[in-house]
Amino acid sequence: MNNKVRVRFAPSPTGDLHIGGVRTALFNWLFARHNKGDFILRIEDTDKKRSSLKSRKQILSALNWLGLNRDEGPESGGEYGPYYQSKRGQVYQKALNYLLDKELAYKCYCTPEEVEELKKKEEKAGRQPLYPGHCRNLSNEEEKKLQEEGRSYVIKLKTPDKGNTIVNDLLRDRVYFDNTLQEDFIIAKSDGEPAYNFACVVDDHAMNISHIIRADEHLSNTPRQIMLYNALDYELPEFAHVAMILAPDRSKLSKRHGATSVDEFREEGFLPQGLLNYLLLLGWSPGNDQELMNLNKAIKLFSLEGISKNAAIYDKKKMTWFNGQYMRNLDLEKIIDYVLPFLEKTSFYEKDFIEKVRLYNIIDAVRQRSKTINELINGISYFYNDNFTYDEKGVKKHFKTHNIVTILENDIDCLKNVKKFNREKIEEIYRDRSKKLDVKAARMIHTTRMALSGRTSGPGLFTLVELIGREESIKRLERALEYVNSKK
Repeated sequence: MNNKVRVRFAPSPTGDLHIGGVRTALFNWLFARHNKGDFILRIEDTDKKRSSLKSRKQILSALNWLGLNRDEGPESGGEYGPYYQSKRGQVYQKALNYLLDKELAYKCYCTPEEVEELKKKEEKAGRQPLYPGHCRNLSNEEEKKLQEEGRSYVIKLKTPDKGNTIVNDLLRDRVYFDNTLQEDFIIAKSDGEPAYNFACVVDDHAMNISHIIRADEHLSNTPRQIMLYNALDYELPEFAHVAMILAPDRSKLSKRHGATSVDEFREEGFLPQGLLNYLLLLGWSPGNDQELMNLNKAIKLFSLEGISKNAAIYDKKKMTWFNGQYMRNLDLEKIIDYVLPFLEKTSFYEKDFIEKVRLYNIIDAVRQRSKTINELINGISYFYNDNFTYDEKGVKKHFKTHNIVTILENDIDCLKNVKKFNREKIEEIYRDRSKKLDVKAARMIHTTRMALSGRTSGPGLFTLVELIGREESIKRLERALEYVNSKK
């Protein structure tokens, strides 16, 4: 193994990429970039029944959207490929032959039912209910007889039956596993496909992986993998097992807690920058109170020492807060790129009739109060569609006051008579008129907002009026006046 840092993210394409997997990928990516190493993507698709092309495409698409570029992988290639386990059969067979030739592994012909029966016998005898290695030392005659019976077999590794297997974990120090509690385990299935632990070890060695950073749910697999490293005479990589992300009730995060898939967050209007910033600090700290951190800054600061040993608690509100920060502070051009695909799906968007400069100004104004793209789209709608209803609480507060007709008539008159129709001049005439009427400027502002948008909040009122335009603003104010008169 060379001294260069090489890490891998190795998802199974049996479902969508979720935030737990994204955080694992992110930590590996940052560790590689910080150490000027390589980040490799490997698709672990040996489970043919559960793996799907759809999931494989989703994983690749999600990583691309997040901006976690790979140095090697299915799309980018590399000298250690193929990067799909389903295409690495020859590599596994060579390692299996080595273990069989060295008598470090054996063919087990026991059926699953027979294995269970043997375990029960061990338990009745006062021993651990583990498979006792019944097929470990079959004679040639015994094996031939089993083959003639048409029995299929799996290949199992001979595990040590005394002492401890020690995992030297970079986050947890030394973790001991009692070998007497470990049974011989399957490394190749009856259909010839490699088992997870075996394929994982063979690939990590073949791909020269230096560090394995993964969720601590894999810690129980690690002693088995170390046994395989030793049996195959491979050099051990460094291990780091990261505490899991738990739901707010400290249970395992699942679908019942809401969106967890990258695609779901993307559809809800989250930005990759906001999602990654939140996940970065979900179990890692830069050592100060800094929260907003782009990937370039994170690369400089990231270290395994900053990873917490305790489980992180998922908080959708906090994630949304992070996203809102990026909605406001990202370059407008980037926000527009993210918004346009959402906008094109709306009923009010007509590409040939949308004035780009005005649209971009509207997006810029509305994003200041939007935490997600979906919120932004909702906030844009009334600029292009006047078929909205008035907020009930807003009507009660702003349209049912004693002098509302006078206020609305003066709102209309201001917009008709302001000479230069921009936010500065509109604000100036509104404030002058409010003084003449001896009412607070807020009265005129709130009634105009309700008339123009049907809402009680949104972008600054004078920006809103300027962007809707003189003619349309007056039309909406006149409609509001008719509404108020009709309710008398």
